[in-house]
Amino acid sequence: MDNKINILIFPAGSESALDIYRSLKNNVHLEVFGASSKSDHAEFIYPKTHYCQGNYNVNQSDFLDSFNGLLSKWKIDAVIPTHDTVALFLTKNIDRIKTKIICSPYKSALIAHEKKLTYDKFKDFSFCPIIYNTQDKIKEFPVFIKPNTGAGGKGTIVVYNQADIKRAKILNPDILICEYLSGDEITVDCFTNKNRELMFVGPRTRERVQMGISFRSKAIELTSEILEIGKQINNELELRGAWFFQLKRDKTGMYKLMEISVRQAGTMAVYRQLGINFALLSIYDHFGYTLSILYNNLQIELDRCLQNRYRIKYSFNKVYVDFDDTIIINHKVNLDMITFLYQCKNEGIKVYLLSKHSFDLKKSLDKYCISANIFDEIIHIPTGENKATYINPVGAIFIDNYFFDREDVRERTGIPVFDVDAIECLIK
Repeated sequence: MDNKINILIFPAGSESALDIYRSLKNNVHLEVFGASSKSDHAEFIYPKTHYCQGNYNVNQSDFLDSFNGLLSKWKIDAVIPTHDTVALFLTKNIDRIKTKIICSPYKSALIAHEKKLTYDKFKDFSFCPIIYNTQDKIKEFPVFIKPNTGAGGKGTIVVYNQADIKRAKILNPDILICEYLSGDEITVDCFTNKNRELMFVGPRTRERVQMGISFRSKAIELTSEILEIGKQINNELELRGAWFFQLKRDKTGMYKLMEISVRQAGTMAVYRQLGINFALLSIYDHFGYTLSILYNNLQIELDRCLQNRYRIKYSFNKVYVDFDDTIIINHKVNLDMITFLYQCKNEGIKVYLLSKHSFDLKKSLDKYCISANIFDEIIHIPTGENKATYINPVGAIFIDNYFFDREDVRERTGIPVFDVDAIECLIK
């Protein structure tokens, strides 16, 4: 592959979009861009030259003009849609969009998007739950109500009588009344190639679900039941690239279908760590490459939490950093500090080691396998002298665990000073 492929992740700020970015950003064959119609987390993680926030709402009449303009500006070779509605719109209008769309075809996207179409498509299969077309068909309560279109569990409710159903219909007339499934729920991550061959099927748990997102998930055994459901869905729908479906056990223990999606799920990261990079496989498949799967069949569990990202409106070109209890803490290397120091080297920011270390600094660096070359200068200060004396304050910051050194440097030089707990705000 001689030239890089320019990939646009759109929209760029959802959990699935952020994981797609993580899965592609370090691939040397790709140049990864992001775009969103609103302010979101993506603007904190993309390089400024590779991210755009603008009039990119698919419901706007001038969306295609704006979107095609962006595609031309960045010379985008392919778009990865990360939202069901966006996937539906882009695949429907594929002839009016000036690039490839990494997704299953429109017909399949539509069937997956509308639950009525999904259940009608698979009504003759044993894994399809009972769907009550009218209230009088209900033989037992509780039943499960879900909107015809939607994701993330929004608008779903368990109801226990006819009156509750009537109230639900007032709020949303376009609902489905489904068999109540009381058992465990799983997601099954899949990949289908250009020849409609189902190359990978990976089930995982949905534990600690919040906002419709599985915050804890682990890979589980692929049973013959799960595999057969995946094969039947793949045979009935024209699918391509990454897709997933969700199953839940009924009262007898059989898995029943909840939904299908033609986009990538954020928690597919579980299988990415085992060798299945769904986004990358999807890109290579759409560009005609012959693929193979390299899978590490290991036990793995994911747990996610909110992660902080920061933007500081201060430009610096020099970093002065202490050694004891700053680069080395409790006789171990401070990994956050090392990450930041290498980030500085990548960006051409000078780094000065400024320390009153009691021993030979270079020998101590060697002890912890830290190259002295990472520092532009090593300044070993005699005990009793002030660190501020050795600092050129123009465009500088100071990092030190010791409060009184930070206080003295701040008072004498006026530069920003950081404790070890604040390094994270400096890491991009």
